[in-house]
Amino acid sequence: MEEARIKRLRWRTRRGTRELDALFGGWLDERFAAADEAQRQAFDELLDVQDPDLWDWVMGHARPSRADWQAIIDDIRARHRL
Repeated sequence: MEEARIKRLRWRTRRGTRELDALFGGWLDERFAAADEAQRQAFDELLDVQDPDLWDWVMGHARPSRADWQAIIDDIRARHRL
C-alpha cells in the first residue's frame, strides 16, 4: 500500500518545470518517510495546486493560505537556500 502511494506521489511530483520536479521530488525522497500522516496528506493535497502558485510560494513571492502547506514550502526553501 505504501509503495503504491509513493509511486503515485512520484508521478504527481513531475511538474511543468525541472525546477519544480527537483524541489518537490526531493522533498518526497528526503522528507516524506519521516513525516507524520497529517504532513503526508498535506503534501499530497499540495500537489493539486497549479505550478504558477507553487513557483510563487517556493520563490517567496506569495504564501499559501494553509499553514501545513507553508511548513512544507518553508522546508523546501530552507533545504535549497531559497
